[in-house]
This record gives sequence, C-alpha cells and structure tokens, in this order.
Amino acid sequence: MKKISLITSLASLAILPLSKLQAQETIKKNGYTLSFESNYTALDPKLKKRLIETFFIVYPKLAKEYNPKTLKSVKFFVDTAYKGVAATADGKVTYSSIWMDKHPEDIDVVTHEVMHIVQDYGRSVGPGWLTEGIADYARFKFGVDNAGAKWILPALKPEHSYKNSYRITARFFAWIEKNEKSGTIKAVEASLRDHTYQPEIWVKLTGKDLDGLWADYVKNPAL
Repeated sequence: MKKISLITSLASLAILPLSKLQAQETIKKNGYTLSFESNYTALDPKLKKRLIETFFIVYPKLAKEYNPKTLKSVKFFVDTAYKGVAATADGKVTYSSIWMDKHPEDIDVVTHEVMHIVQDYGRSVGPGWLTEGIADYARFKFGVDNAGAKWILPALKPEHSYKNSYRITARFFAWIEKNEKSGTIKAVEASLRDHTYQPEIWVKLTGKDLDGLWADYVKNPAL
C-alpha cells in the first residue's frame, strides 16, 4: 500500500507542471511577445481574449510615444491568490482573478499596468504620485474602453491635490497638456526614466512650478 501511495504521489507531482504548462500561451505580433498564464480555471475565454487584444493595441502605442526601448516580451498572469487589482514587476503583470471576475469591463487596467513596464524608472528619482499619475494619464490618453468601465477623470474637488496620484493627478496632467504646454508630461516622463528629474523641470517646461500650475488649474479646471 505504501508503494502504491508513493507512486500515486509521484504521479500527481509529475502532472502539476504539465497542468501549469497547459495554462500558458505565447502570442507574437508585430515584434512583441506576450506570454499569458492563469491559475484560474474559470477564466472567461472572452475576457482572456480582450486582455490579449488590449495588450497588442496599447503597448506598441505606449512604446512609440514614451519608450521605444521598452521590453519586447511581456508576461500576464491571472492569479487567484492576488487580492489587489493588478501589479507589475520585472515585465510581468499580475491580475487579480477576483477583480477581473467582478469587473470584466475594466479592460484598461492593462493600459495602466503595461505603462509601468514602459516607464522603466528603476530606482525612481521622482515621487510615487508622479509615477502613478502618469500611468493613469496614459490610460486616459490611450485606453481602448474607459467608457465601458465607467472610468473617468474626476471633477476637481476642494480637497484634491496634485499629490493625490492616479486619476486626480492624471486630470491635472491632461489640463496642463491642453492649457499650458503640450508635450510637458512626455518630457517629465522621460526625465524620470533617465534619472534627471528635478522639480524645477516644471518651471523649465511651463514657466511655472507645480504649485503655480495647480493654482491656475483650480481657478479654471475645465478640460
């Protein structure tokens, strides 16, 4: 009986890597490669298809706009154990199966996360709110279906600050691009990657520091 149990256990261990391998898929298109993996057996095939399609739509555009030297190979992993929304590290985006199940329309989480790959700031010399604000600005600018997710840039409120990050900061950046100087955010983004970023760059690019820009934004925040 012990021998049979041992053989059964070894057989089970041998099957695990195979099962994992069967969950992997590699797609190549226009010079980019996406490796897709999931440990969520109930993943909707339509959602998987949209995740893949969104990558191949937005990633080349983000690369062209911000960083042509970005990684050519990216990994997606839909994980049942991850409790957040999504996270990116070392060219791999981990998506929460729980979040994607509840919010399948939030497809542009892909846009935000792969922008982090394009950013490639390493040990960033800039603040975290700036990194996340730029990623959400990229989602605003390049997202494929923000409307479907009911994802919008929030109207300005008295308690807002440009340091709030994410959509609040992204709206401020959209305002700068429209009302101050087009190309400002792209230039700031590049300075974060080459580690030359200093707060004074805003003055150099627009003639105003961040506080001055924010003060003008508060006076007339229309986009």
